[in-house]
Amino acid sequence: MSVFASLVAQLADLLQPLFHASATAAAIVLFTALVRLAVHPLSRAAARGQKAKARLSPQIAELRKKHAKNPDRMQKALLELHAKEKVSPLSGLLPSLLQVPAFFLMYHLFSSARIGGEPNGLLSHTLFAAPLGDRWSDALAHGGVLGGAGLVYLVLFTIVAAVATYNYRRTKQQMAAAPLVADQQLPGMGAMSAMTKVMPLLSFFTLLTVAWVPLAAALYIVTSTTWTAVERAFLYRDMPVAGALATAA
Repeated sequence: MSVFASLVAQLADLLQPLFHASATAAAIVLFTALVRLAVHPLSRAAARGQKAKARLSPQIAELRKKHAKNPDRMQKALLELHAKEKVSPLSGLLPSLLQVPAFFLMYHLFSSARIGGEPNGLLSHTLFAAPLGDRWSDALAHGGVLGGAGLVYLVLFTIVAAVATYNYRRTKQQMAAAPLVADQQLPGMGAMSAMTKVMPLLSFFTLLTVAWVPLAAALYIVTSTTWTAVERAFLYRDMPVAGALATAA
């Protein structure tokens, strides 16, 4: 934890001439961008995998029809097809899973009163009027919704809501263009079509997370969520169906 705290502090020192009192907040955004840049090759690989699954859909539909009365044989045939084409059903999950440690480090760093036996000085750093160690409830208690800290959260909520709305509309359009593909892509995932009706709405639950976690962790979430929306729009621009499957995954 102390090593991670030192990294954030060093980034803040580099950014201090540009961002002054909000340098630590800027360092968190930069750190998040660096994490996402590091896992971007995996995101590109996941996009290739999703596109490959979309190309396999006719063969998958044929296998499902052929082995409709033998679910075990159908699942085995689907797994063999994915293995033959070197397509992993879980490839789309790797970029998200690799970000989990970085998020929890950020969460614990700004939730811990002491680091290495010393008081955690990072908790007093701010984004404008909002301390990075505080939560939305603290902002409401000190100034209310339109107070200095409350306005910072309103900006974050607006960004998250805008990204969630974009994801919702894009996913709905993509799934409407190919409503049957999701049922055909992953072995043992016959309920995928039902899930995709709910998955677009999950983006809006990010609002609850941003309100609950410390502001520093909320900055990580907002930055990462925005990056994801832009990244998927770019990676799946020529394959909207695959993009919908990636969003659902």
